[in-house]
Amino acid sequence: MDLFEQPLDTAALKALLGRLGLRPRDVLRSRDPAYAELGLDDPKASDARLLAALAAHPGLIQRPIVARGRKAVIARPVERAAELLD
Repeated sequence: MDLFEQPLDTAALKALLGRLGLRPRDVLRSRDPAYAELGLDDPKASDARLLAALAAHPGLIQRPIVARGRKAVIARPVERAAELLD
């Protein structure tokens, strides 16, 4: 799925984060211009605020993300995707 063509809403992002075993801050791309523009570098930013930002700006999401069944990984490096084959 292309996150730019079919952005995930906050509920779908929350479910994906559950599969990844991560929190919203863990998948933020801090080098994306929107990161600083939106003030997401604030360590006090709530998970709800971060989720809303991720939903509105899919470029902030680390990628690629590979999902299989109930698990998902950020496949960087791509060899991490093999973790889903076990």
